[in-house]
Amino acid sequence: MNPNPQTRITPSSPEEILSTLTLEEKASLCSGRDFWNLKAIPDKGVPSIMLTDGPHGLRKQEGLDVGFEKSVPATCFPTASALASSWDPQLIHRMGVALGEECRQEKVAVLLGPGVNIKRSPLCGRNFEYFSEDPLLSGTMAAAWIQGVQSQGVGTSLKHFAVNNQERRRMVVDAQVDQRALREIYLPGFERAVKEGQPDTVMCAYNKLNGHYCSEHNQLLSTILKEEWGHEGLVVSDWGATNERVAGLEAGLELEMPSSNGANDRLIVQAVRSGKLAEQILDTAVLRILKVILKTHPATIEDFTYNKQAHHELAREVLTQSMILLKNREILPLKIGGEGVKKDETGNIAIIGEFAKIPRYQGSGSSLINPHTLDNAWDAMVHALKGSAETVFYARGYDRNTEDPVPQAIEEAVALAQTCQRVIIFAGLPDVSESEGFDRQTLHMPPSHNDLIEAVAGVNPNVIVVLSNGSPVTMPWLDKVQAVLETYLGGQAWGSAVVDVLLGRVNPSGKLAETFPLALEHCSATPNFPGGSASVSYSESIYVGYRYYSTAKQPVLFPFGFGLSYTSFAYSNLILKQEDRDGSPVVLVRFDVTNTGKFGGKEVAQVYLRAEHSVVFRPDRELKGFQKVHLEPGETREVQLILDSRSFAFWDGGSDSWCSEAGAYEVLVGSSSEDILLTGRIDYPGMNEPSPWARELKNLVPGYYAPTMDLFTPSSTSEFAKLLGREPSAQDRDPRDPFTRTSTLEDAGKTLLGRLLLKVAQRGLEKQMGPETDRKTMAMLQAMIREMPLRNIGMLSGGKIPMRKIDGVIALLNRRILRGLWYLVS
Repeated sequence: MNPNPQTRITPSSPEEILSTLTLEEKASLCSGRDFWNLKAIPDKGVPSIMLTDGPHGLRKQEGLDVGFEKSVPATCFPTASALASSWDPQLIHRMGVALGEECRQEKVAVLLGPGVNIKRSPLCGRNFEYFSEDPLLSGTMAAAWIQGVQSQGVGTSLKHFAVNNQERRRMVVDAQVDQRALREIYLPGFERAVKEGQPDTVMCAYNKLNGHYCSEHNQLLSTILKEEWGHEGLVVSDWGATNERVAGLEAGLELEMPSSNGANDRLIVQAVRSGKLAEQILDTAVLRILKVILKTHPATIEDFTYNKQAHHELAREVLTQSMILLKNREILPLKIGGEGVKKDETGNIAIIGEFAKIPRYQGSGSSLINPHTLDNAWDAMVHALKGSAETVFYARGYDRNTEDPVPQAIEEAVALAQTCQRVIIFAGLPDVSESEGFDRQTLHMPPSHNDLIEAVAGVNPNVIVVLSNGSPVTMPWLDKVQAVLETYLGGQAWGSAVVDVLLGRVNPSGKLAETFPLALEHCSATPNFPGGSASVSYSESIYVGYRYYSTAKQPVLFPFGFGLSYTSFAYSNLILKQEDRDGSPVVLVRFDVTNTGKFGGKEVAQVYLRAEHSVVFRPDRELKGFQKVHLEPGETREVQLILDSRSFAFWDGGSDSWCSEAGAYEVLVGSSSEDILLTGRIDYPGMNEPSPWARELKNLVPGYYAPTMDLFTPSSTSEFAKLLGREPSAQDRDPRDPFTRTSTLEDAGKTLLGRLLLKVAQRGLEKQMGPETDRKTMAMLQAMIREMPLRNIGMLSGGKIPMRKIDGVIALLNRRILRGLWYLVS
């Protein structure tokens, strides 16, 4: 039964409703009623609406429970790491439509997603929820997702705005980013999603950005988001991200979630009455909130039922279009006995690895979906080979609940592999390796998986590895296996989709949306990831992902944009034509793609741009356009893409604007960032002149014109300081600093009282979650508790602990005993 039944309310216009509200009513609308719902004012025509977690499925909690595993059944689609690998916005739009339909059934007005944070480091524990290391690809996929969901009348929440690129101390860390990196790397994905998708809400991040909490960042929330980009919806806090409520409201944070049990509403009222806060600011915020409520509420009124089987099949289709074939020595697609197949090409198949029967198909945390259906690869393969000459056999290979090798399981797998013609090993990263709440510690897969692959490949020459992981891994065994299929975290239809590709029912067409480095030390963010207890320096600036690897000529395991097919493609006839459109010079790029193989298939044609000379430092190449095309054998299609003035632009810190610099540019066309098949040259006339700051940049930061890893180390900050415009702040909290509301329980744990508080909080969490909570969820929650600001204790207690009591504890931590006791007892 729906715990929050919706009633029909005949709404007036938002402006009319606003004019009838009291000061207290207006303030009350600026925060939630509880953890998931907004407040209603029925006599004024304001209904309550529900917001729930996404983004690759609907995570609606049963009742008002706030756990991570008690949600209503829903379709678990592939996670964003897989979705981006499809490079297919039309497909993602269809998935968005399906998500919107499920929201309509469950009376959910706003689905919290998508996440478009840049994959700065492959170690970020939440990378599975994000699209790419490239802002153009991220923004394009996000816009399609938003458009699909909102086509059903359901709102979305673009997150986490902004520069939330790690889990370690994400609630308090200060991300120090220069303006070029901010504008060219970390904001454009949001910008494209806002301008093309117009999400009903944007969720601000927990962290600080250059000294200011994102929840209080006026430049971010108002100047850039609302004024420059034209966002028409509201800004909602991430759950518990609000620091100072009145400051946040002034900066452009309209809605606080979850409920503060009226405490922050009262602060708003007091601020207006004292003259500290202009009532017009409150009115503007409430008007935005009302517009979203009245826009999304109608979708929750009518009963609706989605087609579960159709959504399951869509999840299967999405994954088949997203998987990346990383290696294939002509062993795939699997040949099955029958007419025209040689006898020595077939035979028994060994299926090895627990993931084959118990799939790793999603990540952990707030995006954890309760799937209404779940396929596995073992059952799907057995079903597919029914009636054929092949027989499949299974060996466990490892224990999915530990990273340590299980010798007996490996021995059994090796023995089985010796009796079979072909072996498929299902491996990757266990649940405990990556999650919301904590970051990965290594790029390597666990020894239990790597050792298994090495051992089996040592006795069987026909090994295929199918990977399930949310982010890049190293592959020390790559030369010893015949094929590698990357599936990422593939959702509930993973098993059937994998078999579709292995058997050739579907030709793989996914391309990597992120680089797989050879080693962690090659990644430009590594010297400063995850930073210290207080801040993290983004000293690599714009050199993120392939932008660094290509510029520094650093070899990688698999480059950005890479992916194989069962067929082959040829590129030809590149034509570049310069045109004037609405007073702005653009370049029309045209070329042909031909399927030269024996299978029908899809190719992602990618266009990169390189500036031959520039007054500022620029990456060797940057993605500026792409198109996915389907071609039958022998078929040729022309691809057309437009490079507008923004494609040629850099952010000019001297003029605080985009500068489309005149000069010679190379247009690079290929099937990946490294596999460039066509090149052309264009003399672009430019739109404006670089500022004196830009012209002087080479003298200020010469190292960035030929970057190396040494430039990014914490001990080499002089050039980064010039980019940043100031000396980077200290990475670690000074232990002599007094504790404040923004100090974490981890910080407080350096005192006896703090250790006691942390232990009480962790035990309380264990009691609340219950013994049935699995270890991956508990590990995530324990990490979140350790790194939670003291101000959030009230939220964790469900409002039972007021801020004055928290201030009392802080006073005690600071050894101000009398004040602390007074706050606690008064």
